[in-house]
Amino acid sequence: MQAQRSFKTSGGFTLIEVMVALVIASMALVAVMASISQMIDAGTAMRDRTYAAWIAHNKITEMRLANIEPEVDDTSGQVEFADLDWNWTATVSETGIEFLYRVDVAVTFAGSDDIIRTVTGFIGEPTVIGESNRIWSNTGQPNESSR
Repeated sequence: MQAQRSFKTSGGFTLIEVMVALVIASMALVAVMASISQMIDAGTAMRDRTYAAWIAHNKITEMRLANIEPEVDDTSGQVEFADLDWNWTATVSETGIEFLYRVDVAVTFAGSDDIIRTVTGFIGEPTVIGESNRIWSNTGQPNESSR
């Protein structure tokens, strides 16, 4: 009687197993790429909102430093900031308190109607330049002579 030999198959992967592994790996890579794309978009949007806020704050500061009583009206303009063109619209309204005005500055990209950021500030009555600083002493308390 002749002994039968048993052949063991090799321990490699079959073509189907390799294809399934490639499909799983490609799906994981697509998910990673989508996540990276979302992070880049979020970073860009955050940068744009930050720039728009700076532009709005700058405009409110310019209006305060002009040291004139603002007119209740809408004004707009264009500015180049960070190598981009931006549009701003400032809306001045009364607050119900004499000589105190509310200023809402909305900022968009040039050529777009989508508001990126709106900042609100308040402008008070024009004063003598530096007057508000003179009434305070070095201790942070009002001077007795200014009362």
